Amino acid sequence: MNKKILIIEDEKRIVDILTLNLKMAGYDTICAYDGKTGLELALSQHPDLILLDVMLPYMDGFAVCTEFRKTDTLTPVIMLTAREEERDMIYGLGVGADDYITKPFSIRALLARVQTNIRRSANVSTTPTPTRREETNGRFSLDTARSAAYKDSVMLDLTQREYDLILCLMKEPGRVFSREELMQEVWQYDYYGDLRAVDVAVRRLREKVEDDAANPSYIRTKRGVGYYFAKMPEA
Repeated sequence: MNKKILIIEDEKRIVDILTLNLKMAGYDTICAYDGKTGLELALSQHPDLILLDVMLPYMDGFAVCTEFRKTDTLTPVIMLTAREEERDMIYGLGVGADDYITKPFSIRALLARVQTNIRRSANVSTTPTPTRREETNGRFSLDTARSAAYKDSVMLDLTQREYDLILCLMKEPGRVFSREELMQEVWQYDYYGDLRAVDVAVRRLREKVEDDAANPSYIRTKRGVGYYFAKMPEA
């Protein structure tokens, strides 16, 4: 059975282009031209992935994603936006989007992201529950069986992408990961990833895990190289 993509976009020309190319790539599509209808379809049709525009009638994409994530935390959501302001990217990731792509975009790049996110989601849903294993580092611990992260024994409110990011960094404390490496390890993108997504995700994650996000102690930057999780002394 073909995977099903829900397109929530108010520009018919873009919907037609996406529908044609997705069908040629072997996907089935459902379309909505406003946020309210899109949310209803997302909840009732159970798509395998959602392409979600930001600027929509009735409900914008941020509101749609926020409401959808109250019910479904696993279905991948890729936001389509003409905006390039970093604050919008941060907000989109914060309300539960897995990724974003700015217009105009190449169909080849978009299809690659669709394929990667669907494959990743399918792997999560079909993988047997892992044996409980903990990654610990000072005040932080990860329960890999529950995909849960804790600071001072209090569970952090992380999206799946944020959890994957902190897991990647914590598994090798002190190792500096380049943005390209994190894009490949966490987003599972090679050439097609927008490296700004890494910076945005790190900033958002710092807001949730650091005592002072403006002066991070845990998720640190190696200027000109990348990011690393500082190795902390055992409590």
